[in-house]
Amino acid sequence: MNKQDGKHYSGFAAIVGRPNVGKSTLTNGLIGEKIAIMSDRPQTTRNKIMCIMNTDNAQIMFLDTPGIHKPQHKLGQYMVRAAESTLHEVDVVLFVVDVSEKRGAGEDYILEQLRRVKTPVILVANKIDKLADKGKLFGIIESYTKDFAFAAVVPVSALQDTEFPGLVSEITRYLPEGPAYFPDDMITDQPERIIAAEMIREKVLRSTRDEVPHSIAVEIDEFKVRDNDDIYIRANIFVERESQKGIVIGAKGSLLKKIGEQARRDIESLLGNKVFLDLWVKVKPDWRNKDKALKQFGYEG
Repeated sequence: MNKQDGKHYSGFAAIVGRPNVGKSTLTNGLIGEKIAIMSDRPQTTRNKIMCIMNTDNAQIMFLDTPGIHKPQHKLGQYMVRAAESTLHEVDVVLFVVDVSEKRGAGEDYILEQLRRVKTPVILVANKIDKLADKGKLFGIIESYTKDFAFAAVVPVSALQDTEFPGLVSEITRYLPEGPAYFPDDMITDQPERIIAAEMIREKVLRSTRDEVPHSIAVEIDEFKVRDNDDIYIRANIFVERESQKGIVIGAKGSLLKKIGEQARRDIESLLGNKVFLDLWVKVKPDWRNKDKALKQFGYEG
């Protein structure tokens, strides 16, 4: 049901799900810009990132949350708290599931959390493009709907779809009437330096071996707009062990150079300015379990 009554609606929609089901891909697809970082590594998103979408009659603030999972360290505990607290703060929840993977304990745990809130929940059945037998989709959806009273069910391919009219329409149904709270050209509440740090971290995640990604943090030391409008960014990439530092740098600095080139292109595309990116790799032992380090990197507050 579309709200075509001449009124304007605005509100918040949380995107939740276990790690690696495509939440960030869906967020970027909905707003048409790359803001949330994407990787095939679980637990890529660490903070709540708000992205803003404007339609003819609504402004939707999407909160892309960290994947809800069993935490293994203090950083993991922070991520789960950030995701679960969001459920109580929004007008509608999008529960994203990967229909190409078997339902497991992760999905059951999230459903348990969703039963504790009164917020309407839309089941987003993602990755339908990966289903070899499309006839199985109904049975997969039914396995969820028999366990929870969803406000709606919307199958999507976050990777392949370019528009999501059905999903946007269902979200708008649950938004309160209200004005646009943010300017039309604003797509996120994150400062540019935070988005730049996340884009650098994404490139490290994609370029390093399995023992490195979860140990990565990126901090922007300097973000300066020069007189000619070029932007200079100096960033520190933190790892937990000296051996990981060598992996990130690569032979004769080759991997770090590749990471810098890829991140620079993304940052330039977002900011519309030429970017000079100066990357350094530093070791901060066991930072994921240290309160001071978590606060330094913006994961505690």
